[in-house]
Amino acid sequence: MGLTRRAARNMQATLVCMFAFAQTATATTLNMCWTGGNGYTMTGRMELPDSAMNKPMVREDDITAFKITGYLNGARVGSWNLIEQTEATSWVLYFDPATFTFPTAIDLNRPVSQEWNANGDVDDCGTPGFGFNAGNFAQDVCVNGKYIEPSSIDPETTFFATFEPVTPDCRSVAALSKSRRHP
Repeated sequence: MGLTRRAARNMQATLVCMFAFAQTATATTLNMCWTGGNGYTMTGRMELPDSAMNKPMVREDDITAFKITGYLNGARVGSWNLIEQTEATSWVLYFDPATFTFPTAIDLNRPVSQEWNANGDVDDCGTPGFGFNAGNFAQDVCVNGKYIEPSSIDPETTFFATFEPVTPDCRSVAALSKSRRHP
């Protein structure tokens, strides 16, 4: 027994709606690279709905995927992925999509602006583990449950996100133009 014309039209309408919804439910993927003190760096990637990019401030509840990896002089020291989050995980994120920056604690008039598997004491990232914290004292990392004081940098340091790929040394990947020729 085949489909009636009415049933076929209803099925077509349903498929068109599903396709239209799938086209609007897209995500933005952003990369980040942070340069800390004494050879410490961190790369990361986060994904969020395109609609969140129109908000005045993106928060941790807007993020659908998130991963960070820490390095010391280019050697991997640990990583954390949002899928590893538990009730005990420190997870606070502020992101300004208009400026592609992660506001500092001072910008937000808060003691801490970013807790990515690391609390304000930067000592709860797990063992093995890795975490990042940006507070009103410093921006720094946690490795294997310990605060890494040498990684600390000025708390007011601007930290950007980008669509461009990043590398553990946080060097710019933008192509340089040729210099002009002068007659």
